[in-house]
Order: sequence, then structure tokens, then C-alpha cells
Amino acid sequence: MSTKTPTKPTSQFQNDSERMSLDLRHRTLVQTAMSKYEAVRRGTQGRFQDWQAARQAASETKWEALNHLDQYLEEFVRNTEARGTQVFWAATGEEACAYILDLCRRVEAKELIKSKTMTSEEIHLNHALEAAGYCVTESDLGEYIVQLREEPPYHLVFPAMHLTRGEISDTFTQKLGTPASDSPEELTMIARDVMRAKYLSANVGISGANFAVADTGMISITENEGNARLTTSVPRIHIALLGIEKVLPKLADLALFLPMLATAGTGQALTCYNSLIGGPKQPGEVDGPEEFHVILLDNGRTELLADPEQREALHCIRCGACLNVCPVFRNIGGHSYGSTYQGPIGSVITPHLQGLQEWKHLSAASTLCGACTETCPVGIDLHHHLLRNRRNAAKAQPDRLEQIAYQGFAFVMTRPKLYRQLTRIAPFLQRLHQLINGRRIDPLFGWTQSRNFPEVQPRTFKDYWASRQEMKP
Repeated sequence: MSTKTPTKPTSQFQNDSERMSLDLRHRTLVQTAMSKYEAVRRGTQGRFQDWQAARQAASETKWEALNHLDQYLEEFVRNTEARGTQVFWAATGEEACAYILDLCRRVEAKELIKSKTMTSEEIHLNHALEAAGYCVTESDLGEYIVQLREEPPYHLVFPAMHLTRGEISDTFTQKLGTPASDSPEELTMIARDVMRAKYLSANVGISGANFAVADTGMISITENEGNARLTTSVPRIHIALLGIEKVLPKLADLALFLPMLATAGTGQALTCYNSLIGGPKQPGEVDGPEEFHVILLDNGRTELLADPEQREALHCIRCGACLNVCPVFRNIGGHSYGSTYQGPIGSVITPHLQGLQEWKHLSAASTLCGACTETCPVGIDLHHHLLRNRRNAAKAQPDRLEQIAYQGFAFVMTRPKLYRQLTRIAPFLQRLHQLINGRRIDPLFGWTQSRNFPEVQPRTFKDYWASRQEMKP
């Protein structure tokens, strides 16, 4: 076992983001993909009679669900248990993993197949299963590729978007022994051949859920490959892992949320497969699992729910739209974040789920341009939540140097005479600054190590305006 001290999230983020931002090939690859997404999404979004009204309706529905979460969760559980579903309430990720491991031991599981679920990434389920000796295979193509590469998903919706066909082909050649290919169809068929055997040999299938419908007791899964449908129906046991915030009040709500999720996530009018699962195989039915288990995961969500100022972050439907428009994500990529959830939404919720002080750097790494808020299909005020995280982190553990800097700034700005004197000598001070510019002893090194400090003009605007007034007849 290695005794190397783990890198802190802040320094790891700084190192990785700097390295990836300098990788022009990577940046071009991601930004090209995002540009194509934007063009497709604009066309699909235009099919809505009123996109802004749809966003408002979705936001209000999620507000209703979260502000009466206890009622809707109890309704969901009551309705799904009536059809034989076994429901487990997991307060933490450890409890969820322990339940799944106990279940796998009881049914003598040999292999497990798993469809795409970011919630399982959040609790590191694969690591727990593999440590216990179980073989678990991701059935989503993108997830399967990054699993072979021993990488986390790069994006909430597109796990392998950072890879080229050649890199995927090389991965298959190294891990599966297949011939090299530049054809997307051939690469897909290679993965399909592996998956078909896995579906037949696995006796436990694990999935997530996009939504949990309270009035019918069903979970809704939306996908494009059909792998989730096979994962949930072929194995004898189906386990669905979902966060408690996924609940919707009524089945009719899906008429809005399914097309909205597809449009915001991939630019489609509707994804290829939309499944509703309400329980295990019933008497007289020929397919479906013999046992259906639903794990409702808290893992810090109720703490965020208890914050009336920021509980809106739980409205997220994991479409990934905010990542696609974020200038930070588009330049540093998904792996630089070092967390399960990347981009603006990840920077908002990760400090709540994993610790504010340890992960506050994510909220600070934002331009606050507001593009994430503008694109969010459920109207989450993301960039203001990032500001609130910054404020809360500063209040909890103030940075003494920052305090001194801001106190000095306030001292100068509230004394007009002192301010005017300093503006007059600023050009001289800048010439002195050139002697240490860009060096580590420079107080502005954080800025000047990679760019020049803005040049101070020889005279102020106030002096310029006064001279203009003197010229008037």
C-alpha cells in the first residue's frame, strides 16, 4: 500500500486545471463538441411553444416537490411497496453500499451489470463492489469505455466526450484484444458483443433513475442505447439507486420533464428509450426481475434542503446543460474538478455534500458570467449560489490576508483626499513594480505570473474631464 500523502482537492484542482487549460488539443476537442451541441439544442428548443414558460413550470413543479418532500416520498414508497418493491432508506453512501453488498451476498451474485447512474459514482459503489470481490460492468457505452480506462466519467451526460475514436480503439485493443478500428459502428458492436454476454450472466442489475413519480410509485429512466432497459429487466434482481430529490408529484409531470431533459441534455426532442418501472415481475407477466429494490439516498441532501437560501440547487435534473455552456468547464474539462459532479452545478452542490472548506475552491473557480443560470432548464440561479458558497466559506473561516486587503481597500476608498493622492503617484508606483513584476516576491504574483497588470493611465478621468470643461467657451 502506498504511503504517499493524498493531494488536497484545492492543489489538485489547481494543478489539473492549469495542465488541461494549456492542452490546446483537448480544449479544441471539447469546444468543438460543445459547439455542435449548441446548434442542435437551439433547433430543438425552438419547438417548444414557449421555452421560458416551460422552464418556469418545471421550476414550480420541483419547488412543490421539494417543499413537500416528506409527503411525496411517503406517497412514492407506499405506492411502489404495494406492488412488491422493497425500499431502503440510506442516510449515507456507506449505508447504501452496505445494503447492496448484503443483498449480493444473499442472492449469491457472481456478476453485476450496471446502467449509467451518477448517484453510484457519488457513493463510489463500483469500488465497494470490486473490493468485495464482485465483477461489475457498466453497460452504458461511454461509462464502459471510461471504466476500461479506469477513469471517472468526464461529463454528467457524455462520460467519454474527451476521447477520440482512435483513443477508444486503442483502449479496446489493449483491454479486450480487438483489432483497431476507426469506425464508430464497429467500435459500438465490439462493446455490444461484450454486453450481450454480461446481460445473460449477471443476476443483479443496478440502475439509477431520472425521476421517481409519487402518485404511481414508479421510477422513470431515460436513455438512448437500450442498455438500461436490458439492465433492469434481464437479471433476476434489480436495484435502483436514486437521490431523494428525484421525486415528482404526478405522472403527468413527465410530459414536461422528459422532453425538457432530452432537449437540455442532448438536444433531442425525446430520448430513444423512456422506461417506467413500478415493481418486480407480477403474476402472469413473462419478463422483469423477480425482486425490485429501491434505495432512497440522502447523503447530505436533507442538510441542503434545510437551507432555504440554497435548497433550490436540489431542483437539478442532471441534464448537464450548465457544463456545456460554462467557459471554465470548456477550458479545463471534467476531470480537473476532482469530484463526481462537475461544472457549475457540481461547484454548487459538492461543497454541501463533501465539505464547504475542503471544496470551496470550486465555487471560487467561476467567471460568474451567468451562462449556467440562463441555460438551466429548471431555472436554478446557479451563479448566485456560487457567490453564496463563497460568502459562507469566508464567514466560516476568514482569510486573514484577504481581510487585511479588503480593509485597506475600504480605508482608501472612504477617504477621497487619500484616494486622489494615491492616483497621482500610481504611475510612479507601477514603474517601481516592474522591478518585481512576475516574481514570487511580487504581492500580485497570482496575477502577474501569467499576464501583465493593467497599465495605470498618466492622469485620472476626473482630471481629464476637468480639462475638457476648461476648454469650453
